[in-house]
Amino acid sequence: MAYQIIQQFSHMLVSLSGLLDKAQGFAEQRKYDVSLLLNARLAPDQFPLSKQIQATCDAAKLAAARLAGQEAPKHPDTEQNLAEFKARIEHTLDYLRSFAPEDFADGDTRQIVLPFIPDKYSYGHEYLHSFAVPNFYFHLSMAYAILRSSGVEIGKTDYITYLPLKPLES
Repeated sequence: MAYQIIQQFSHMLVSLSGLLDKAQGFAEQRKYDVSLLLNARLAPDQFPLSKQIQATCDAAKLAAARLAGQEAPKHPDTEQNLAEFKARIEHTLDYLRSFAPEDFADGDTRQIVLPFIPDKYSYGHEYLHSFAVPNFYFHLSMAYAILRSSGVEIGKTDYITYLPLKPLES
């Protein structure tokens, strides 16, 4: 199950990259300062778009690493423009693509200790379904919502870009 979820994260990170392409087009067409988009947020106490993108990438790479019993690569959170954020997404995708199904063989029963709750653990399957997946989609959805509320013309088909449809047999 973990491997399939990591593949799903990969598809959605490709969608996030596409959303950033739309944001770039929006900014260029309107002569709009992209830094305003990157600093936009839905509420004063919520992360801006820049941090939502970083958190989405981090959620994916940390889930994969934890479930595979590996150390995740570190990113310095220094991105300043859309090209740098797209590069971060691509680095995250490269990392996720490095996994094979057998890397997660013990993932369901692995004890996952989160750094912000160091005295407790969850089993991998609990962590995956109760934290990793919701956390990934929370930050991805917030990035989408910030772009949408900022006027970037995006919709559901920009968010859900991967649907493996097959022809019906008659």
